[in-house]
Amino acid sequence: MSSLPFSDREFKRISDIMYEAVGLSYNESKKSLIHSRLAPRIQKLGLQGFADYIAILENHAEAAEFQMAVDLLTTNETYFFREPKHYELLQQELPAFADKSALAVWSAASSFGDEAYSTAMLMNDLQISGRIGPNWSILGTDISHRVLLSAKEAVFPEDRLRAVEPERLRRYCLRGEGPAQGQVMMQDKIRSRVKFGQLNLCKPFSGLGPFDVIFLRNVLIYFDPQTKVDVVDRVLAVLKPGGLFFLGTAEGRVPCKTPLQTLIPGAFRKLP
Repeated sequence: MSSLPFSDREFKRISDIMYEAVGLSYNESKKSLIHSRLAPRIQKLGLQGFADYIAILENHAEAAEFQMAVDLLTTNETYFFREPKHYELLQQELPAFADKSALAVWSAASSFGDEAYSTAMLMNDLQISGRIGPNWSILGTDISHRVLLSAKEAVFPEDRLRAVEPERLRRYCLRGEGPAQGQVMMQDKIRSRVKFGQLNLCKPFSGLGPFDVIFLRNVLIYFDPQTKVDVVDRVLAVLKPGGLFFLGTAEGRVPCKTPLQTLIPGAFRKLP
């Protein structure tokens, strides 16, 4: 680990910058996390220390480096079909929407795209079996430009697809050979169904939705209590009445004012 000094004052300033700009909330227990994520970057840039890096973050002309800091400070650990009971519920529930002319799904903290492409595999299977129609789409958004670029490439380490059934792998994935061995690419029939865009959930947004299904899993951990409520209610405003809403199972009770019915842990229906 880097021995670069990191004062309490510097930690507080970085925390304040991240909270004011993008809503990320860090208490004192996260000081070592911020140090471990940013110190290698500071050294790579040839800076003297955290004070120099803070000066860059405060400079509005340094937007690219600010985005780099956001990327480094947001964890993006994910894999395909994470929390399988959510996908089982989705498989049961989506045919009830089949009489609609279109189905729209939003992966609101999409990271590298594992969640969005998992959902696309499931929906394509439902379409093939005639349980939903062909007019469906998936939107993935994230605050990190870097992970969105990766998501659009749709190439993943094989291990991230460890929970995907072999038949689905054969149907929807291309295995890498030679230098690309150990990697998997989504086929065009899946990639074409998923669009990605950058979005800060902590700021008001317009032009999205309405959606039949929204995933907001494993992102609220970054926000303080009031920001959690604001984000969830903002997101739920573009979910149709009767639509499905998913949080990470470990995230517990939904912090919002919007009325919801609990279906299983981490899965809810928006009440009319």
